[in-house]
Amino acid sequence: MKVKPENLRVRVIIPAFNEEKSIPLVIRDIPQQWVDEVIVVSNGSTDDTDRVATEAGATVLREDRIGYGWACLLGIEHAVTKGTDIIIFLDGDYSDYPEQIPDVLAPILEQNIDLVIGSRALGEREKGSMTIPQIFGNWLATTMMWLFYGVKYTDLGPFRAIKVEKLLALKMSDKTYGWTIEMQIKAAKHHFSYTEVSVNYKNRIGKSKVSGTIKGTVMAGIKIIGAVFKYKLEK
Repeated sequence: MKVKPENLRVRVIIPAFNEEKSIPLVIRDIPQQWVDEVIVVSNGSTDDTDRVATEAGATVLREDRIGYGWACLLGIEHAVTKGTDIIIFLDGDYSDYPEQIPDVLAPILEQNIDLVIGSRALGEREKGSMTIPQIFGNWLATTMMWLFYGVKYTDLGPFRAIKVEKLLALKMSDKTYGWTIEMQIKAAKHHFSYTEVSVNYKNRIGKSKVSGTIKGTVMAGIKIIGAVFKYKLEK
């Protein structure tokens, strides 16, 4: 499918914390013919993220409670009030390739899949774009999801698309590092259809707030592994 159906409403949510250098590039590379609105949620940014994102054409929301999940939840609230069929999540550091949005949408549009994960493990990664702890953490988390929930993923990649009706049914609640794995685990528990598509990945602009620090790496690891057990115990 080379064009978005006219009646389909697609919005992109980009959580961003101090990404003034990268966010205009992310917005620039989004294929506008596929997207009805780009929503940048400035998550406590203290630089010019808000201004440059607005100037680049995005709708900018402020969420000063720090946490990836907090930002995503505010973006979802806005998207739902505007009327949206599919939400795409992207990072704001320019490590993803926004021009691959049609590839990520394709399984939903062509096969009626509920959730699509852009897998960096299946795509081409620029040297150094993922740290060894990140690669190992992805492998461990996806292996545990297969053992505990019977779903086969290769990545917890942030670049993903999901039908809004399915997303709302998940009742997402994580406010920080566990957002991506929460979505995948809850989709498995709801027996939603899912697939992965290969996406490419490059070195981000600036320093990562998670993998770029020892504390961030450790906290993310604890949160992600803990989520595997947490949601298994929930009815």
